[in-house]
Amino acid sequence: MDFEKIVKTRRSIRKYLNKDIEPEKINLILEAGRFAPSAKNSQNWHFIVVNDKKIIFEIAKASSNQMFISEAPIVIVACATENERVMQCGQYAYTVNLSIAMTFMICQAWELGIGSCWIGAFDESMIKKILKIPEKIKVVSLSPFGYPAEEPTARMRKDINEIVSYNEYKV
Repeated sequence: MDFEKIVKTRRSIRKYLNKDIEPEKINLILEAGRFAPSAKNSQNWHFIVVNDKKIIFEIAKASSNQMFISEAPIVIVACATENERVMQCGQYAYTVNLSIAMTFMICQAWELGIGSCWIGAFDESMIKKILKIPEKIKVVSLSPFGYPAEEPTARMRKDINEIVSYNEYKV
């Protein structure tokens, strides 16, 4: 699948088949995150692959009771190992770095026929407790991954002219 097709067809998947993901495919997904760019090549990340169904169930409860998460064979939790550096532009490097890495993993998964759903609604302190994550580490995002049991339709996108201008900000 070419990149344009990945971008245009990827959907948030909230229903998964009861089918394990092959270890080599999990590795390809993780490698996509490992090769993602990061500010000053800091690679300030750690990814926790959760495949224990009891732990995934607890993660789903700690994620605003989004119980569809518990259907997935794995959940990947993206953690920042350094969370104080602010880039010159004013953004925290860890949020940008982990967002890029998770996006790379989600795109790689889709190319492999594996769905996901970016989860930002979760109680970080509960996730840390469940996964024994040290206090100084930040949980940036998490996503269930699994073979889709649904084919969501495309959602409406704004026209390109509504979101792009050249040389200066124009609305």
